[in-house]
Amino acid sequence: MPELRWTLLILGVLFIGGLAWWERRKPRHAPRGDAGDEPHGARVARESALALPEIRARDPAPPHQLPVVEIREGQSSVESLLQLVPVLEPAEPLSGETAAEPVPAGPTAAPAAAAEPIVEWPPDEARRIIALRLVAPVPERFAGRAVRQALSAEGFLLGKFSIFHKPDEERRAVLSAASLTMPGTFDLDTMDSQRYGGLSLFAVLPGPRPPPQAFDDLLATARALNERLQGALQDEQGDPLTPTRIATLRDSLTTETH
Repeated sequence: MPELRWTLLILGVLFIGGLAWWERRKPRHAPRGDAGDEPHGARVARESALALPEIRARDPAPPHQLPVVEIREGQSSVESLLQLVPVLEPAEPLSGETAAEPVPAGPTAAPAAAAEPIVEWPPDEARRIIALRLVAPVPERFAGRAVRQALSAEGFLLGKFSIFHKPDEERRAVLSAASLTMPGTFDLDTMDSQRYGGLSLFAVLPGPRPPPQAFDDLLATARALNERLQGALQDEQGDPLTPTRIATLRDSLTTETH
């Protein structure tokens, strides 16, 4: 029996020693959260991501302010416009410049634009102007696109002096339309994005038609435009275009022809 006890004790000591030796030989693994054994590339990427500045949405840009055309008090819409006519003439080519030669139209060429109306106004001392106003209801303004479409529907074309003209069968301008605000011109590239306080519609006499007929055409065109734009018709001084005022204007033209 004593021999068996000593044998078991020795075996137990050997087992414990072997277990201790095995534990010392077994490789140690670092915890998952230990950054010491983390791959270098992954650690750099993580630190770079953490170092990025905070991303915020940019403040919205302020909306583009559309130009608004205003009506100035006491402004003579047509006489002042005609005084600026020389300024509105197309610029001549500079010295040494030559105009681009027209490209001959081929089978696939785009259709040519409508011919520009012929504007032949008499000199200042020999002409008279009859004019009417089409004014937007305050505080509203006419949208530029609506103005362009209304004028086009009534046969107006943008032409000389950068204003609209209504031609007859021989392309002679019988009526013209300008913006109420000086210089009264239009630009087709920007017109649709603008808003207008009103239009000045006028005929320059003597012209292609007799004065009474020119006035009747002017009145009919002004009424047609007003039906499209829904504004208010006035005489050149800005007074309401009443039947009495219409009769007075027509009589003055009839009297001058006799």
